Amino acid sequence: MKSNSEWMSISDMMSGLMLIFMFIAISFMIEVQTDKDKIKEIAITYNKDKKELNQDLHAEFANDLAKWEADITKDNSIVFNSPTVLFGSGKSNLKIAFKDILNDFFPRYIHILYSKKYKNEIDEVRIEGHTSNGWRGATSKEKIYLKNMSLSQSRANNVLSYCYKISDIDYRDWLERHLRANGMAFAKMRYIDNNHTIPDIIKSRRVEFKVQMKTEDKIYKILEVSK
Repeated sequence: MKSNSEWMSISDMMSGLMLIFMFIAISFMIEVQTDKDKIKEIAITYNKDKKELNQDLHAEFANDLAKWEADITKDNSIVFNSPTVLFGSGKSNLKIAFKDILNDFFPRYIHILYSKKYKNEIDEVRIEGHTSNGWRGATSKEKIYLKNMSLSQSRANNVLSYCYKISDIDYRDWLERHLRANGMAFAKMRYIDNNHTIPDIIKSRRVEFKVQMKTEDKIYKILEVSK
């Protein structure tokens, strides 16, 4: 038989291991809770900034949206919906009417985004070109897609170029770090019906200005460190 001292030694060792595992578990729980609290705090800040930016955009542009045939979405995208105003059919050069709109819109838009309230929280200002899902004379899906992708990217690039040139020179360093152009082709078509079966060809041909906040990047960094 083992002596009482031997049993006590094994018992003490097991108790010690249990305490170690308990401390590890508690530390992990505290770390997880801390990460949850950080993410929650960031999410609250994001929702606050998002809501306030939406209010500021509406306050600035509410009286202009109808004449521009534009909308402001809940996600703070500003959407220019009239293809006949924006570009010629199958063309990427800005029409004079669209240049006039941008002359009025963009300086005021950047003035809001560059304000102390938002400029350090913005990761990207994205200009997106969108097309319909057809192409006159094209017979293959591949050709239709590639033609529309090229057109949408060219349109987005031309809008970015024009906006950059009309912007106040004081904003240009910031724009170079944050302003981007993306051709979307028909990846995000608009639809007439709720079941997304009938494409809205007119509203699919549009230009969108989108703001991406740094919040998502902050959350990803927390999750990365937690792995």
